[in-house]
Amino acid sequence: MRIGVLTGGGDCPGLNAVIRAVVRKGVATYGHEFVGFRDGWRGPLEGLTKPLGIAEVRGILPRGGTILGSSRTNPFKIDGGVERIKENLAALGVDALVAIGGEDTLGVATKLDELGVKVVGVPKTIDNDLNATDYTFGFDTAVNIAMEAIDRLHTTAESHHRTLVVEVMGRHAGWIALHAGLAGGANVILLPERQFDVDQVAQYVEKRFQHQYAPIVVVAEGAQPLDGQMVLHNQELDSFGHVRLGGIGQWLAEQLEAKTGKEARTVVLGHIQRGGTPTAFDRVLSTRFGLQAIDAVHEGDFGKMMALRGTDIVRVPLKDGTGELKTVPLERYTEAEVFFGS
Repeated sequence: MRIGVLTGGGDCPGLNAVIRAVVRKGVATYGHEFVGFRDGWRGPLEGLTKPLGIAEVRGILPRGGTILGSSRTNPFKIDGGVERIKENLAALGVDALVAIGGEDTLGVATKLDELGVKVVGVPKTIDNDLNATDYTFGFDTAVNIAMEAIDRLHTTAESHHRTLVVEVMGRHAGWIALHAGLAGGANVILLPERQFDVDQVAQYVEKRFQHQYAPIVVVAEGAQPLDGQMVLHNQELDSFGHVRLGGIGQWLAEQLEAKTGKEARTVVLGHIQRGGTPTAFDRVLSTRFGLQAIDAVHEGDFGKMMALRGTDIVRVPLKDGTGELKTVPLERYTEAEVFFGS
C-alpha cells in the first residue's frame, strides 16, 4: 500500500513525532510505502510531494514544526479542488491518506472521507479544542512555554511595581490561558468562554498592589470585554473564514493603566508557544497517535480520528472530533481558583 502523509494548519511541537511513528511502523512492520505531501492540503491539490521513508524521519522526534511544511489551504474553496486531489492521488498511486491537523485540516478530511477518499486523521492543536479527545499534542508544550514566561515575568513585575498583561493563544477556547495561568500563579485569567468586566479586573489589580505585590494578568487572544468585541489584527479572512486576532493584551493594559494609575505593560507570546522542541508528554502522545493511525490504515479502518481517552488511544469518527469545539467548562472552576469575569 502507498500512503500519503500531510500536516495542515498551524504548526506545533509533536508533528514530526507523528510522522516518524507512522513511517517507521508502516515500513518496518507492514512493508508500506510512503509519500509526503508538502504544505498541508496544497500538497495533494497541486501534486507537491517529497520522499518519506526511514531515512527521512531519522532524528526528527525532538524537532518542532513539521518537515512536510504546512498551510491553511482549503480545497473546498477552490474550483475543482476535490477532483484535483482525487486525480493527483490516483496519478501518484496513493491508496490512503494520513492527515495530521486541527479543526480545519480534519474538517477537510471529514468531507473527503464522505466523498470516497480513504483518510485517517490525527488531532493536532495547541488550543486543545478538538472534541472527542481529552488532549491534543502540542498543548502541553504550549502551556509549559507560557508558564515559564509567566514565571519569569513575576520577577520583573515585582521589581518595577507594574502590571504585566500576558496575551496567549486561544481563539474560542481558553485552555492555554487557564492551564498556564493556574500553573504560573497569575492573579487574573481571562478566557473567550465568558466576557469580562474591565472595572472588576482593575479592582483585582489594585488589591494586588495593596498587598505590595505586582499583578500578572493572563488573557487569551479571543477574550472579550463586556459589551465589546474581539480585538482583531485585521479584518482579512483566511480560506477557512477565520479573522486574524491580536491586540486584546495591549488594549487591556491601556485600560488598566488608565483605571489604576499604575504602569502596565503587555507581553504577547504569539508563535513562541508553537515553536521549539516538544515536551516528553507531547512526544509520547504524538508517537502513540502515529502508531495507532498506521494500524487503522493497515486495517482499512478509514474515516476515523485518533483520540486520547484517559490513558487509552481509541479511534472515533472524524466528524466527532470536528463537529463542535471543546471549550473550557466554566462550571468546574470557582472564582477562588481563577477569575473569569462577571
